[in-house]
Amino acid sequence: MLAQAATLLAAYMIGSFPTAYLVGKANGVDLRTVGSGNLGATNVFRTLGWKWGLLVYVVDGLKGALPVLLLPAAIGMASGWPWGVGCGLLAILGHVRPVFLMGKGGGKGVATASGVFIALTPIPALCAIGGFVIVVATTRYVSLGSLVGAVVLPVALLLQQRAITPLVIVSAVVGAFVFWTHRENIGRLRRGEERRVERTSSPSAGGRA
Repeated sequence: MLAQAATLLAAYMIGSFPTAYLVGKANGVDLRTVGSGNLGATNVFRTLGWKWGLLVYVVDGLKGALPVLLLPAAIGMASGWPWGVGCGLLAILGHVRPVFLMGKGGGKGVATASGVFIALTPIPALCAIGGFVIVVATTRYVSLGSLVGAVVLPVALLLQQRAITPLVIVSAVVGAFVFWTHRENIGRLRRGEERRVERTSSPSAGGRA
């Protein structure tokens, strides 16, 4: 049992790696004080440009995928249910409430959750990412794309598994969590105040993510 607990702790620590914070500091910016103040890929994109934003998205995705794929195997467990899922959830929690930043100022969990579900169930995860891309490309609202992806994932997973499995339930819970982390964005969308992503990649210190 000690090995399992250590594995879950390791997943949380990996998820806590403050990618956006370190990228911002490397560029002389504390991302907690500019734009939305959120340590996620969208705020990096708007503040530092698309290259840094893409880097943060990829690394944050790996923070979710690698614990699922590697940590359960290290203790002789499968990377699916329940240990892979457990590691994935702890990685998401670490991203949103990073221990290295005293449990404050993390991201909203979308990129890390994407990595988790790509590792757990690739096809439904890719469907969710596809929904995200389509919505962002047509509306330029990253938050709306994230919300649509959070809905598509459990639906696609349910259609694939044709039953309400534990993984379907977990995906729905994670989707609800994404809605919760985007509650301010939802309010701005309703009021017509949400900022769209610019079509150019020029850095800007303004905006909300």
